[in-house]
Amino acid sequence: MKRFLLFLFSISWVALKANYVFIPMDESQKNHLKSYGVAYWVLGKDAEVEWLLNYRGGSFAFIYTPGFEKECLVRGITYQVINDSKMQSIRNEIALPEVNMEVVKLQKAPKIAVYSPKTKQPWDDAVTLVLTYAEIPYEVVFDDEVLSGKLPTYDWLHLHHEDFTGQYGKFWSAFQNAAWYKAEVREAESMAAKYGFAKVSEMKLAVAKKIKEFTMGGGFLFAMCSATDTYDIALAADGTDICDVPFDNDPPDPNALGKLNYDNCFAFKNFAITTNPYEYEHSNIDMTYQRGMVGEENDMFVLFDFSAKWDVVPTMLCQDHTRVVKGFMGQTTSFNKKTIKSEVLIMGENKGLGEARYIHGTYGKGTWTFFGGHDPEDYEHRVGEPPTDLALHPNSPGYRLILNNILFPSAKKKKLKT
Repeated sequence: MKRFLLFLFSISWVALKANYVFIPMDESQKNHLKSYGVAYWVLGKDAEVEWLLNYRGGSFAFIYTPGFEKECLVRGITYQVINDSKMQSIRNEIALPEVNMEVVKLQKAPKIAVYSPKTKQPWDDAVTLVLTYAEIPYEVVFDDEVLSGKLPTYDWLHLHHEDFTGQYGKFWSAFQNAAWYKAEVREAESMAAKYGFAKVSEMKLAVAKKIKEFTMGGGFLFAMCSATDTYDIALAADGTDICDVPFDNDPPDPNALGKLNYDNCFAFKNFAITTNPYEYEHSNIDMTYQRGMVGEENDMFVLFDFSAKWDVVPTMLCQDHTRVVKGFMGQTTSFNKKTIKSEVLIMGENKGLGEARYIHGTYGKGTWTFFGGHDPEDYEHRVGEPPTDLALHPNSPGYRLILNNILFPSAKKKKLKT
């Protein structure tokens, strides 16, 4: 009985003194990706999470409960239980004016939507892969949900590798006879007819405008690969036919280039489009075929080091345990810096190649982030290849950038305005 009482006393004493769960996000962390999932899960329990920007790789801390500690154990992440004094010591260190660190309080688990076809496609999506691996819930929406006005019910929207120009990813030349390609065309044409559009390109433009409204109203937009440049191209081509015969049964406007309105775009300006259906490219925004033979071993980009106390937003989005991230290709691999608007914030670049990989901006009350490439852990992911097993890459710096964007909407708005 004495031993039992002593055990209960020791547990109570630890609970009193060990008041916080601390999750390091530097090289000591054995599973960075699932750590984000724990932070999201804690937010879902109406608890606050402190994001310690630039402190040991962007660590997390939250109030201790046995349930929170158990979740860390179950998910197999590295963590420590620390007392109030230690936690306050960390805060004091971060608050020093001479250190490039800051504390941001996360207060709400954002409701996440992924814009993606409901039918199976012959490629995977990095965002849905990492959300699933990190055990972060999301809902799939597509044209029907967007056009029927459901986007405002979400906080964060990811654009799957979509072609918003209505050219089906320019896959016609190589895959026009493939069953999956024919199914995609049928599905898109049926949806366009349902909403009274004569062409798929017109429907996709309407979808793009709805997404623009979502962002303007305060939504958080994230896109990768071809969903980045084709989104802006579609907006710039509003009222102009840029699709050739295989995509909409009539030729494009011969003066299409001169009719583009770059003011409609989020990120890009003064770009030239290609309407050739045999060319697997949409415009000169993308650097895939302009960068030459880089080679996987030499392909990388560098994250900018922002002031945590003054530039809180980009600091959040660039939290990582390394500043140098290995590159990876996609239909849209990277962005030609000459086509990026001056007000756009470049957060990651390969300066030698003149390309940006990771960019950010605001629109209305909302924000958008574009990330070039397809899969951070599969250098040249091809159509039909199996999805990446993230259990083999639990510390992926590239995938961490995606998850930074997931938590971004949770930040206390007052802090973001400082």
